[in-house]
Amino acid sequence: MIILPAIDIKDGTCVRLFKGDYSTASKVADDPYKVAESFVTAGAKWMHMVDLDGAKSGKLSNSELIIDVAKSVDIKVEVGGGIRNMDTIEYYLENGVDRVILGSAAVKDQHFVIDAVNNYDDKIVVGIDARNGMVCAEGWTDKSELNYIDLARQMEQIGVKTIVFTDIDQDGTLAGPNLKQLDDLAHNVSCDIIASGGVSNLKDIVDLNNLNVYGAITGKAIYTGNLDLEAAIKIAQKVTDI
Repeated sequence: MIILPAIDIKDGTCVRLFKGDYSTASKVADDPYKVAESFVTAGAKWMHMVDLDGAKSGKLSNSELIIDVAKSVDIKVEVGGGIRNMDTIEYYLENGVDRVILGSAAVKDQHFVIDAVNNYDDKIVVGIDARNGMVCAEGWTDKSELNYIDLARQMEQIGVKTIVFTDIDQDGTLAGPNLKQLDDLAHNVSCDIIASGGVSNLKDIVDLNNLNVYGAITGKAIYTGNLDLEAAIKIAQKVTDI
């Protein structure tokens, strides 16, 4: 299992949200470049970055900063937030980003997802964000009537190979990931699953590893010091009992 430490950008600043609520945005670091470098030092092979303003507006808001941070370190980077067309995908991939995450587009424009997958294959990741099992879009502000597993199955049929799943009610809470939903998802699709939301300690890493998910995103726990990133990466490389 890979660990993907996260940098979320809002108004040019590193922040974290609580349960996806933009009004709770709190600054967690002064310098995203130093944060990214600390991820490399800890041994991370991937970094997860999100343009929170873009996720809500559907426009590129912090893309220049994200690309600049990504280029400053020798680490693979996936980026999400506001990616709604092929030009934006090309912009990120041509500027050193390794894969892009389509979120709202997966709910509202599946023809776009099909085109993206046909053109860029495994460089396209779909982000499925859910509250009470129902998918949300537009920076988690727009709740749909679509169940997260149903959407995942649709994405699998399209040819999507990797899904980032976030239980919004766990995100930023340090209350642990939603293991039940993740297990159900992993048993219903063959896609690689990246777990997001709620990771708080090394036991959470072990629990996710035991689900055989492909990856785990961790954000707030790193910034608060609840989770030692280097230790988490080492644990994720092998199943370990704590």
